[in-house]
Amino acid sequence: MNLGRCSGILLHVTSLPGPFGIGDLGSESRNFVDFLSAAKQKLWCVLPLGPTGPENSPYECRSAFAGNSLLISPEQLVERGYLSGRDLRSTPRFPAWRVEFAAVRNYKELLLEKAFEGFSETWDYSRFDRDNSWWLQRFALFMALRDANGGVPWIRFAPGVKADPRSIRFHKFVQYEFSRQWRALRKYCAARDVAIMGDLPFYLEHDSADVWSHPELFDLDAKGNSRTVGGVPPDYFSRDGQRWGTPTYRWDKLKKTGFKWWVDRLRASLETFDLLRLDHFRGFESFWSIPASHSTARKGRWVKGPGARLFEAAQRKLGTLPLVAENLGVITPDVEELRRRLALPGMAVLQFGFGDDASNRPNNYVRDLVSFTGTHDNDTSCGWWSSLQRAARGSNPSARLTFDRVKSFLQRDGQEIHWSLIQAVLTSVANVAVIPMQDVLGLGSEARMNLPGEAKGNWRWRLQNDQIDRATVRRLRDLTAVSGR
Repeated sequence: MNLGRCSGILLHVTSLPGPFGIGDLGSESRNFVDFLSAAKQKLWCVLPLGPTGPENSPYECRSAFAGNSLLISPEQLVERGYLSGRDLRSTPRFPAWRVEFAAVRNYKELLLEKAFEGFSETWDYSRFDRDNSWWLQRFALFMALRDANGGVPWIRFAPGVKADPRSIRFHKFVQYEFSRQWRALRKYCAARDVAIMGDLPFYLEHDSADVWSHPELFDLDAKGNSRTVGGVPPDYFSRDGQRWGTPTYRWDKLKKTGFKWWVDRLRASLETFDLLRLDHFRGFESFWSIPASHSTARKGRWVKGPGARLFEAAQRKLGTLPLVAENLGVITPDVEELRRRLALPGMAVLQFGFGDDASNRPNNYVRDLVSFTGTHDNDTSCGWWSSLQRAARGSNPSARLTFDRVKSFLQRDGQEIHWSLIQAVLTSVANVAVIPMQDVLGLGSEARMNLPGEAKGNWRWRLQNDQIDRATVRRLRDLTAVSGR
């Protein structure tokens, strides 16, 4: 998909406002699309939409194909007739500025169970069930078995415990309703000339339907435990590296199938989004393999990935692939050669542009690039600037040098630093510019979405209804227009 020269906003669905404790696919998502349209933004960038694991990370999903039930709109369940308005009157008073995942999950699971009682199978549902049976049946069975086993990981499922047929039907209903709401939201976006860029995690949660269904495709021992797990070596974000705990792939086994599971995954994702960011793209060239027994990522090793063969197999089946390569972190010439061979645009993050490597600085951007002020893994622009100021005032010569470079490049004293950085990205030559919503609002570190290497306490930030005012919309719209986007 060729969007031309455009810009967009990064905001995960969970971060939308609303009374139900978490952002969802209902009216507030449409309000946000209206904001994008009013501000002349052509792209809405979201994080992965799959059902999340124990730490609520959208990058550790229980399925490569299913949707997150927490994103289903209760309001639309009422509109469909599954619930009555009275069912929403007892909604708890959730915090407006953060997601309390455990409380939200308890509330929504009960609500979805009640909605299922009011659901009758329709022709549309039957078609969804039939068209998606190749993944839906196994996912629903997996989730029903988790229910029957008290929510324990699949390697601890009791051999004699069977899934309740009603539970299987319930999980199919949940996926149908997620799909129906998502399709309606995409239609709303398309009518307002807003495309959606999704995000494809490289790995999956060990306790997932896919690992349970296809253990032969993952590096597991005879009991189903991971032998090696994914992550990255020590880098900018973490001195010990990042140990994600997700099982690595058996690329030799996948190759023998023509990479079928991955081709199916790409097909499903490209039917869900207009454009797709490949998270951890460098893993396709080489991935950091960590012995599962190790508590940190320090003693891993690089292992060759599938390279271009996977994408060539996908292109034969799917045609042109509208993908973006996340080529951040430890990037070697081999990774960049793979990206260029596949003709995929890469990424640049402005916060990384003021160190010794100037490739992330706007004067060195190229057209075939997606440029960000920051990503979900970065501090907000204002938070980053405040931290840099404090470090520069101390005895950190590197921070002082970076601080001076920022001021010299922007020719600003740091007032409204977020707008200076937004302007630098929007006026750059890069075809696509993406701004996290927190940066548009000038929020500090309290609004950070994720701190890499820290398993707990992430993904909780939420936008509040009164934070977007007319002046902000007008300023973003005018800067976008003058930048030719």
